[in-house]
Amino acid sequence: MTTSTVSSRWALLEPIPGDAAPAPIHPQPSATDRCAFTLLEVMIVTAIMGVIMTMGVPLVYRVWHKEPMRKAVSDVIEVLSNARARAILRGTPTQVVFHPQAGSLEIEGAPSGSGLSAQFPEGIAIDMLDVNLAEYKDADAALVRFYPNGTCDEMTLILHSERNEQRGITLEITTGLASVLNENDLQKLRNGTL
Repeated sequence: MTTSTVSSRWALLEPIPGDAAPAPIHPQPSATDRCAFTLLEVMIVTAIMGVIMTMGVPLVYRVWHKEPMRKAVSDVIEVLSNARARAILRGTPTQVVFHPQAGSLEIEGAPSGSGLSAQFPEGIAIDMLDVNLAEYKDADAALVRFYPNGTCDEMTLILHSERNEQRGITLEITTGLASVLNENDLQKLRNGTL
């Protein structure tokens, strides 16, 4: 190979004036050149997931382990709502039987089960149970009736916990719907302004 042959070969690789520069040549990636996450990236993502999960633990715990007062109130409302629905759907009056001394309630004639009966958690007591303006706090049993037209007996229930929390539940007689009374509502009830 002569010098002129070598320089003529290099001359072909030089850009011609006015032409664009040649595109760089990149080798095609082979099977062993796959892209992957680095150890640092994996550790950062794992740390972020750990922080998010740690923040969610208290929320999940509260959902599954209700405090006694919240559990008692939600159980009473669930039983009352199921009794109302049962009366309307079956077209016959349905009764909820409260047992103030035992701290329990159930839909009369219904099998025991979730939403059909409830037992107050330990540390929850009944302060007041009025049905149709009669006090049943110290009675063995009190009946609250729900009717097929959606109405019910008047009822006011006040629960008290060991932590000095109080919550009330009332039934609206024309709709049969239960509502929860907080501390302010209970104070109004005591003052006769509710």
